[in-house]
Amino acid sequence: MVPQFPSSAGPDPTAQADWLNLTDLGRLYGISAVLCGRLLAHAGLRQPNGAPTAAALHDELALQPHPHGQHRNALWSRQGCGRVLEAEGLRPMGQNRLVQLWADLLEALVHGSPAISTSAAEMAVELPRELVRPVNQELRERGTGFQVPLRRAQPRRSASACLRARSSSSLS
Repeated sequence: MVPQFPSSAGPDPTAQADWLNLTDLGRLYGISAVLCGRLLAHAGLRQPNGAPTAAALHDELALQPHPHGQHRNALWSRQGCGRVLEAEGLRPMGQNRLVQLWADLLEALVHGSPAISTSAAEMAVELPRELVRPVNQELRERGTGFQVPLRRAQPRRSASACLRARSSSSLS
């Protein structure tokens, strides 16, 4: 079932949050609308003229609010198309920034500093599980030998490694 917008009042703002144009969808992943469109076309979701394919409409990955309008009116599912883009190796920009920050921190800890008493292995315990694979990939791409071990869910710890590191460095 394709979501329907009320015709008299225009798009429902709450439903519209899940439906994005190519520019906004690409922006989530740090790519242009053109590249986003090419990736969706490569996945069989977008026709050469820019309109969604029948499969994209059927699978609720695209919405054509005005079926006889221009292809620029097409809206794309944030979640569904996001999975397609992520299968191509893209990551949402927010996650990209987190991955880069964690990789920076772990890389710095591997190199060591006399002012820091926490090791990369100790800090890696604090890394959210969903970031372990992307952070490891980033570390490999940087040529850093350290890898965060894959682990099962663990109970939350009472004090974070950051707090321990901060308190131990302030004692020096």
